[in-house]
Amino acid sequence: MNEYKVLWQRIHLLEYHQKLFVKLLNNPKLEFYKLVIENGLNEQETEKFFDLCDKLSMKLEEQKAEGYVYFHPLFEQLSAALPANLKMEEVIRACLLQNLYKPLFLEFEKYL
Repeated sequence: MNEYKVLWQRIHLLEYHQKLFVKLLNNPKLEFYKLVIENGLNEQETEKFFDLCDKLSMKLEEQKAEGYVYFHPLFEQLSAALPANLKMEEVIRACLLQNLYKPLFLEFEKYL
């Protein structure tokens, strides 16, 4: 029974990656999606990443409005939440090239 569950998870992962490949065919500059496929991230891991980036983007805007100029704690929060096989430098580069959460990742780029 357990082997069926593993097989089902692998099929689901392949289906998810196939959807991303179709998007890449139309726009080969979707660097973050390439990173997802190359590192074998599943849909849940990707959604968790996007949810965290949404929250961090809101925190960044709030903190900027309050006059903060130091955002390293937000950087550290994202860095700690990344799957082990992703490197922060690659994520920042890919998100900037794909124009994902640009204000957030422009700030994070300063901490590399």
